[in-house]
Amino acid sequence: MSFVPLNAVLADALAGGYGVPAFNIVNDVSTEAVLEAAAEERSPVILQTSVKTVRMYGHKKLFTILAGLAGDAAVPVVLHLDHCPEREVISDCLQAGWTSVLFDAHELDVAENLRQTVEVVAEARAVGASVEGEIEAIQGIEDGIGSDEVSAEQSLEVSIDFIEQTGVDCFAPAIGNAHGQYKSAPVLDHQKVSDLLEATGVPMALHGGTGLAPEQFQDLVARGCAKVNISTALKEVFLRSSLASLRRAEDKGSWDPLTLFRDQKEAVSAMARDHMRIFGSAGQVR
Repeated sequence: MSFVPLNAVLADALAGGYGVPAFNIVNDVSTEAVLEAAAEERSPVILQTSVKTVRMYGHKKLFTILAGLAGDAAVPVVLHLDHCPEREVISDCLQAGWTSVLFDAHELDVAENLRQTVEVVAEARAVGASVEGEIEAIQGIEDGIGSDEVSAEQSLEVSIDFIEQTGVDCFAPAIGNAHGQYKSAPVLDHQKVSDLLEATGVPMALHGGTGLAPEQFQDLVARGCAKVNISTALKEVFLRSSLASLRRAEDKGSWDPLTLFRDQKEAVSAMARDHMRIFGSAGQVR
């Protein structure tokens, strides 16, 4: 099965009242773990790549790796470029075969963000891909992109106008969520998600999901967050399982890289399955 566009899985998710998990994979092991979890849980899934990961591999090589791993997937798989402010990287990825991109132009004024997002949407449509948009920064730094400063909040009317004029397939509102680990329990504007969905009919994306309680996830999904991002949780599980595996290897005096890869894969897969069940996407692929 080839990669599918984001709008294809989000339409079903919105209609079915579940959220599609979007995992920021970092290499082949984490990708295999997420894909295996999706197959076991019969869940659609979004493989997200940061600009940092794209640059580390190169867009052509990275696509070849990911397409090879997902080629025989029995569930719908989206390949999404996360938080990208650079038009050249977006163009490279769309031409290589990514089926969704987030054009992150929140640092521009809203009018210029809107103008350029319209262009990105047209570029994506030409290759059958989808676009996620945003106008407010999600607080926190992720893979070198973002800021710990709280961005200016836009009115509901400005957000609705942006969604309608650009034609984006998904919108990422700032609702008090943040990238990274929360230092205290976040106070989220759940109603904003409901209001945006009611006004536009466009699925919302929830960023900064790591650390939210299952009840918070489920309420936001029910309100219209059909795409739910998980990045920090994957990285933490991947690295903590690596550390534990290496300590066991040191204790035994036995250094086997394949054991390390197995331990990483099992940990990431378990984390992914847990989130699929919380979001309600498990069992949605018949």
